[in-house]
Amino acid sequence: MNKGSWFFGYGSLVNCKSHHYPDTEPATLKGWQRRWVQTPAQDFCYLSANPVGHGVIDGLIARVPNDDWQALDEREAGYLRHPVSDLVESKARAENIQVYSIPSSDYEIDQAPKPILLSYLDVVLLGFDKVFGRQGVERFIETTDNWLRPILNDRAQPIYPRHQALQHDEQIWIDELLKKLPSQIKSSI
Repeated sequence: MNKGSWFFGYGSLVNCKSHHYPDTEPATLKGWQRRWVQTPAQDFCYLSANPVGHGVIDGLIARVPNDDWQALDEREAGYLRHPVSDLVESKARAENIQVYSIPSSDYEIDQAPKPILLSYLDVVLLGFDKVFGRQGVERFIETTDNWLRPILNDRAQPIYPRHQALQHDEQIWIDELLKKLPSQIKSSI
């Protein structure tokens, strides 16, 4: 067993260019579902994962150096950590794995749908492509709930703080992929 603390990332944390955590390894989390959620604290929705008793989501585990969760807790403000070691499968066989989840009590349910930031979605999709390939990106889309909301095209002036510039072929590929989603892409909300 790999000792120490590890996180399971299922969204932007799958993209290693969005963080500097070592010892990453592809993994799956059983019994959880990933979904787009919105809260009163944000003007945009983000990914969260919640236990559902069934389901499997792909992600990435990474070691938290010196078991120092403070920087990651600050990055994931609004999320709570949950121990999931027994539910994660990976080659690393890590011992203490935790996942971040927005508490369902914080969800805004009866409000108009807030948009998904395209700059955030780009980071997530690039990460899944790098780690799992195009089939992994398709699994990400299939295993993520709540796509019926607008996508705000903020690429020209990215709002997401860890946005990444896309190569021309990456932008074409992502734009074609987005045409298959039930979401509408908007230049302003």
